[in-house]
Amino acid sequence: MKKIKDIELKEGASATKLVEGMQSAGFQAAHLGEAVELIGQMKEEKCTLFLGFTANLVASGLRGIIKELCEKGFVDAIVTTAGSVDHDIIKSFNPYLLGTFNADDVELHRKGINRLGNIFVETKGFELLEQKMQPWLKELYEKKKCVSPSELIEFVGSKLPEESFLHWCSKQEIPVFCPGITDGAIGLQMYFFKQENPDFCVDVTKDMKQLAGLVLQAEKTGAIILGGGISKHHIIGANIVRDGLDYAVYVSTASEFDGSLSGAQTREAKSWGKIKEKGSSVQVNCDATIALPLMAAALKEKGLL
Repeated sequence: MKKIKDIELKEGASATKLVEGMQSAGFQAAHLGEAVELIGQMKEEKCTLFLGFTANLVASGLRGIIKELCEKGFVDAIVTTAGSVDHDIIKSFNPYLLGTFNADDVELHRKGINRLGNIFVETKGFELLEQKMQPWLKELYEKKKCVSPSELIEFVGSKLPEESFLHWCSKQEIPVFCPGITDGAIGLQMYFFKQENPDFCVDVTKDMKQLAGLVLQAEKTGAIILGGGISKHHIIGANIVRDGLDYAVYVSTASEFDGSLSGAQTREAKSWGKIKEKGSSVQVNCDATIALPLMAAALKEKGLL
């Protein structure tokens, strides 16, 4: 067993040295350090790498790191929620604001501000989304009346500027799977569009073949999953067809005591065949806005990002 070692904050110390020191610090610091090592192993073994995350992370400043991961082709596929598309579109044209968890929510509503934790999203941002989405849907509809969520998202990405992670997914041909595409503002826009164009179709099942193909054709698969919900399960569930992921890193604050998928630990996934029995995995119980910048900085210094 490793000895617990004190972390030394030396002048000019790099993120790599800090994370390496955390590996012997105990508690979640040790898990974070292990996660960086495991992701490095995924890259060295050329795993087909899946990245899963929830929409709140795109609303935060983590969008920049996600964008860089896509720009540099670090991941092979993304699974996320409809809100990630919403936030990426809006933030491409309208900034989000840092507020407080303790704001008066009734007063915010009256001012046209929506609160996401301590992030404030102005209602005018969603009005902007409607102004963008309706012409885009019309343009796409004229080319193809029935599309998969990944085809729709790729088209949207092609319309966004370089600070958008979807822009880089479109440019780098990284598929973005969104099994819950209707559960967000973009879903509401599709509903509005369909009223006048009833033959418009977004076929969620169409993406299943492409996702299964990525899994089945891979020599090894790995996943970095930030948060829980549908984006988490869609990745690990897809890997059942190959007897599970070879590697998995979970970053979450959800608890497992209620049996929810969001709080399920990596060891539970092995009972389902979602992670291989001999697969390597680590659970980092931490807010992703703290964990991911440290992990990404260390990976970058190691030359892996």
